Amino acid sequence: MLEINTDICIVGAGPVGLFAVFEAGLLKMRCHLIDVLTQVGGQLTEIYPQKPIYDIPGYPEISAQELIDKLMKQIKPFQPGFTLGERVETVTSEPDSSIIVKTNNTTIKCQALVIAGGLGCFEPRKPNIDRLIELEGKGVAYMIKDPEMLRDKEVVIAGGGDSALDWALFLTPIAAKVTLIHRGDTFRGVPDSAEKVFRLAKDGKINLILQSNIIALNGDEHLQSVSVLAGNNALTTIPADYFIPLFGLSPKLGPIAKWGLDIDKSAIEVNTVDFSTNIDRIYAIGDINTYPGKLKLILCGFHEAALMAQSAFKYVYPDKKLSFKYTTVYGIPSF
Repeated sequence: MLEINTDICIVGAGPVGLFAVFEAGLLKMRCHLIDVLTQVGGQLTEIYPQKPIYDIPGYPEISAQELIDKLMKQIKPFQPGFTLGERVETVTSEPDSSIIVKTNNTTIKCQALVIAGGLGCFEPRKPNIDRLIELEGKGVAYMIKDPEMLRDKEVVIAGGGDSALDWALFLTPIAAKVTLIHRGDTFRGVPDSAEKVFRLAKDGKINLILQSNIIALNGDEHLQSVSVLAGNNALTTIPADYFIPLFGLSPKLGPIAKWGLDIDKSAIEVNTVDFSTNIDRIYAIGDINTYPGKLKLILCGFHEAALMAQSAFKYVYPDKKLSFKYTTVYGIPSF
C-alpha cells in the first residue's frame, strides 16, 4: 500500500480539479489528485477531447484537450502528485483532524479533501433503439476520441443538446455527410450553435431532420443505415457508416454516496461561502455540487476552486494569517 502525505487531496482530475491545484499552489499548499480514469482531463479527455469550448475567458474557441493541456502547463510549477486509474473507496477523519483517503492501492493523509469529480461515475444514456447494443463498436459510438476515423464517412448524430450541436458543427467539414436527427423542432443547446446548424442545413451542408426518432439500426458486421420514424409516421432509411447517440450521461456518485455527505439528486450540497460540505475539511467543487442558482459551467467551477482554496488555507496553516495577493504583483510562487 503506497502512503502519501499532502496538504490537499483532490478527487477528480478534470478541469476544475486541475485549476484547484493552481489556486492552492498560489497559497503554497501541495496537492495530490486521484482519478478513476487512467489519464487527466475527466470527461473532457475521456469523452469530448476534440469538442470546441466557447466560454473560457480569453479563448474565443478552445478544444477540450487543448484546455486540459494548458491547465497542466499552468500547474506544473506546483508539482502536484497524481494517482490515476484508482477509485477512492473510503474517507475517514483522524483524531488529529486530518483526513485519510484510501483507494485499493493508495492511502493519502491530508488536511483538506476536495471533491471535484464532475458528474461522479458516469455512463452514456442509451436510447431504446433496435440493435443499438449489438452494433456497439461496429459503427455505434457514444464518444468521439479521434474525429479522423469519421473523415469522408456518412455520420448520423442523434440528440438535441450542446453535444449534438457541437459535434454536428465540428464534423461537417470532416465527414462526407452529417445528418443530425432530433425528436423536437427546437434545441436545448446554446442558441448560437443552433442558429449555425440551421444555417448550414439551409445551405445544404448538414442534413437536419427534426420531429423524428431513430427506431432501428441496420447492418451485418458493421452499421450500414438507420431507420427513422417521422412525426407523421413516415418511415425512411438513411445510409450511415457511424451513428453517434448523444443523450447525455447518467451520473452515479459511487462510493461518495456513502461518505456521510448531504446529497440532493446525486449532487453534494455545499455552502456557497467557501463550497464546504456538511463535513468539516471536505469541500465539493464543479459539477458534482449543488446550491441555489448553480450553473454547471467550467468557469463557475474555477470560481468555486478559488474560494475553496482560500478557505482550506486555515487547515493547512492554522497559525498563519491569509492575505490575498494578486498574481500580477507577486507572480507565481514556487516550492
